Amino acid sequence: MTAKKLLVVDDEETLCELLQLNLEHEGYLVDTAESAECALMMNLSEYDLVLLDVMMGEISGIQLAKMMKNNPTTAHIPIIFCTAKDTEDDMILGLNLGADDYIVKPYSVRNIVARVKSVLRRTMQKPAEEVEQYVVEGLVVDMQLMRCTIDGQEIKLAKKELELLAFFMKHQGRIYSREEILDRVWKGEVVVLDRTIDVNITRLRQKIGRYGKYIITRSGYGYGFSI
Repeated sequence: MTAKKLLVVDDEETLCELLQLNLEHEGYLVDTAESAECALMMNLSEYDLVLLDVMMGEISGIQLAKMMKNNPTTAHIPIIFCTAKDTEDDMILGLNLGADDYIVKPYSVRNIVARVKSVLRRTMQKPAEEVEQYVVEGLVVDMQLMRCTIDGQEIKLAKKELELLAFFMKHQGRIYSREEILDRVWKGEVVVLDRTIDVNITRLRQKIGRYGKYIITRSGYGYGFSI
């Protein structure tokens, strides 16, 4: 089994080293960052779990967690907050952001290791779901959040435009007839004309800017998505 990769983000260097040493002893691959700014320079999407201090420099742990949860490539990564702040409001704020656990300093390394194992076990036991996120370069469609972003900026799409784009991105490299698209995206809804597909595709191409060229037309056959 591949070792899980963890990131410890804390402005106390000795604490980072201590956690890294003990977690690596448990078989994990561990990187450290001594600030949120340093963490943001790393490829956060490659980690299986992040241990995150709340009180840091200009960018707090809370702010970093918000950034991660708002980014489709890191939103799924479990976060354990580690902090000296122990008020109920801080705990609620952290958990409301999507944190998976909350540990108050001072804490024992044994406790940290146990919490890490528990969170990883819990998140690994979640049932497998169909992929709900489709990414092509800077274009991202997230069907769980029901939104489309280009280079991190949200693009306003109508519901069917979003579903149509997700369908095309999921089935790249294949051409679908209008009838197939109606059956897959509109799924027997009342009466939908072929012209409806053409109109939605025209609007979609305009809205996604430079990525519109990836929605291709094959005269006499239909539409597809190819890069």
